[in-house]
Amino acid sequence: MLKKLLAVTVLAASSGAVFAEEAPALPLGLSFSGSAAVTTDYRFRGVTQTLNDPAVQAGFTLSHETGLYFGLWGSNVKFGSDSPSLELDPSLGFSTTLDSFSSKPVLDFGVVYYNYPSASDLNWTEFYGKLIFADVLTAGDSLLTNVNYTNDYVGVDTSSWNVNAGYSMPFGDTGFGGVASVGYTAVDDKAEYSFGDEDNYVDWKVGVTYGFKSIPGATAELAAVGTNIDLGSGASSADNRMVDTGAVFTLTKTF
Repeated sequence: MLKKLLAVTVLAASSGAVFAEEAPALPLGLSFSGSAAVTTDYRFRGVTQTLNDPAVQAGFTLSHETGLYFGLWGSNVKFGSDSPSLELDPSLGFSTTLDSFSSKPVLDFGVVYYNYPSASDLNWTEFYGKLIFADVLTAGDSLLTNVNYTNDYVGVDTSSWNVNAGYSMPFGDTGFGGVASVGYTAVDDKAEYSFGDEDNYVDWKVGVTYGFKSIPGATAELAAVGTNIDLGSGASSADNRMVDTGAVFTLTKTF
């Protein structure tokens, strides 16, 4: 169970959620953006994907002025001694601003394929829909709400729903900011797949960020990330660290 649990991968970066502040203009109404990051622990929905080891990650998004976009995101992974070492996730989606609403939220929906080139039995597809609100409580803040669905969770023949919400805000003009998120994941068939002895779990993140004024697009984040998954009294301390709350430090550069 634990190996398959660790075979879940990040949606936020692979579904067009990371954009550069100013993407370079290309012909035919196209624009390009991307990001590169190093992190002390690759966590997806609270669960480590690298056995709590560091990861190097990169992705890009090719967007059209109509709102269509194609994304590709990659990271090293490690689930055990015989696990794949690479995750490479393509995504296809559509993003548009809902101008008829006073808050002008951004609607973003599409599909992402979680792909492990050397372990195709772990591959799976997920559909997502997001609403992104800006300047909710204060200038410069952002609220992201996200709903995800798959009928083949982590390559197992069971359906799954995930819902989550994330909030970020700047601390004035200091360059520092705060981030927080909470998510809920559930599967339809606990006999096929479970989180410990449960068919659902909650994950969370709380942290601080810093944007480097001297390096446009460069940010640092220190966050506490965890879940309420209980692996039982027989689980080792190493296994528990994979789902327990831990500190994660990430450096990111968008372009």
